[in-house]
Amino acid sequence: MNKSEFKKTALGGLTNNPVFVLVLGMCPTIAKSDNIINAVSLGLCTAFVLICSNVIISALRKFIPDKVHLPAYIVIIASLVTFVQMVVSSFLPTLNDSIGAFISLITVNCIILGRAEAFAGKNKVLPSLIDGVSMGLGFIAAITLLGATRELLTVMFGSGFFDKTMGGFIVLGLVMAVFNAVFSLIKTRAAKRAALIERGA
Repeated sequence: MNKSEFKKTALGGLTNNPVFVLVLGMCPTIAKSDNIINAVSLGLCTAFVLICSNVIISALRKFIPDKVHLPAYIVIIASLVTFVQMVVSSFLPTLNDSIGAFISLITVNCIILGRAEAFAGKNKVLPSLIDGVSMGLGFIAAITLLGATRELLTVMFGSGFFDKTMGGFIVLGLVMAVFNAVFSLIKTRAAKRAALIERGA
């Protein structure tokens, strides 16, 4: 893994943010970003499963037949989700009451299955670990930002809208627009800077 590939993989959670760029995992993102505690908790659970599944799938990729690779991925992911759910229900019952149903749905989260299919199933363990960490942190950051924004707006304007699904969609759209506008501006400036350096050389 050369320096360029490492940088691209490590920055994947930002440049290809699973929520703001790839627009994956919208169901849990909207449903459980109503407050910052739920958002961070679900983000951490999802990131744990994503990182572990990436590593396991990458390690077993040569032993999983192509014809059954998708069911095999789902079994691996479902096993990890079951472990997370058992831990949360046993040690954090209050949190389980809040996000328990959505922990089960991590099994079919498009972010996790998508990274397994697009990256972990085709790359070695270390790059897959880096990809999992990057994408996991990207998801945590995105859902936490939404949770914090929605909770702040709910405090400012009262409950009944921003803590509901419709308010979540509106906040997601606005934050996504700002994120992509800022990121596009950064990329444009970086491209201009690179062009100037190239001309000077």
